[in-house]
Amino acid sequence: MQAADLGLRRGIRWLTPATILGGCALLVMVSPWMRDLFLREEWLGAYVLLLALTGTFTLTPFMVRLGHRWGLVDVPNARKIHREATPRVGGLALYMGFLCALWLGAGLQGSGLEVILTAASLLLVVGLIDDAGELSAWLRLAAQVVGAGLVVSTGTVLTLFPPGPLGQSANALITVLWIVGITNAFNFFDGMDGLATGLAILMALFMGLVAFQAQQPVLGLVALAVVGAGLGFLPYNLRFNGQAVIFLGDNGSTFLGFLLACMAVKGYWADNNPIVAFSNPLLIFGVLIYDMVHITVERVATGKVRSLSDWIHYVGKDHLHHRLERVLGSRLASIGMIFGLTICLGLAAMVLRKADTVEAILLLTQASLIVIMITILEHAGRR
Repeated sequence: MQAADLGLRRGIRWLTPATILGGCALLVMVSPWMRDLFLREEWLGAYVLLLALTGTFTLTPFMVRLGHRWGLVDVPNARKIHREATPRVGGLALYMGFLCALWLGAGLQGSGLEVILTAASLLLVVGLIDDAGELSAWLRLAAQVVGAGLVVSTGTVLTLFPPGPLGQSANALITVLWIVGITNAFNFFDGMDGLATGLAILMALFMGLVAFQAQQPVLGLVALAVVGAGLGFLPYNLRFNGQAVIFLGDNGSTFLGFLLACMAVKGYWADNNPIVAFSNPLLIFGVLIYDMVHITVERVATGKVRSLSDWIHYVGKDHLHHRLERVLGSRLASIGMIFGLTICLGLAAMVLRKADTVEAILLLTQASLIVIMITILEHAGRR
């Protein structure tokens, strides 16, 4: 407890929570002319990002203390890489900062995102229960399917198949698989300090930039709220001179993965070009998809997983960040490599937005070559 408090004081240095809270209050109760300036369309994104950052940065220290007080901590063991009991309720602080920004800054009433936010909130609660008492993997999976079903029931679906009863059913099924798959793939990356948080920031940033390019400002504002909340949480979760003082926990990683997956389904990413529309989210989420496919194929091929139940319950250190750490000899180097790969794919997604079919194929080929090079590199990590 004393070590965690000392780390917290060093992390926030002279910028105390009371000071941050005062700054947040000033943003909310600012003079009318200043508020009007912020709420002009060109400033609204910055306003939402700043609110989310300030709110999350302010609330996280209180969650550190509450996590210790309530016993909601991740205790070290042979499978964990941290050395001290660490609170795992960081997702709750990030969630509240995110909602604060949307409520005060974006005004999303009637945007069609209410059901997505409700379903994501449901999974946050399930994640908190799991962090407190270890729910079974099947119950967590069932909650994710229910949440995805709620989103699909509002008409938010992928449109890969033509209209008609069979096509609509196939689209609904693919959408549920996409949401549940990305949610779990993102959760798998919450295994090193700052990794999942940084991925959420980068993926939301590129999704927001593409959303603004495609004239979808509401989706862009939600993405910027995720970016701001992630930036407010990151200083406590990724500390270069010590261990994280708080983790996202299953509540935070599940919430972020589910929200980002639903945003990809909600948006439209190209005008009359199905290759671009389908490929854009694939590039932004490329790291998650690659890791999910890679570990699934390898576990099945090596006999580690022989059934769906085995796959759900299997826990191992064979994910991309684990293998890169073994190759590069450093967790920070592994995280930096994954962030760099995500940025490369995200930049390709931005260019893809304006590409024709031939250019889109070339960009996808380039992305595939990058992934192949990473695969060759991490083969050494498998040994």
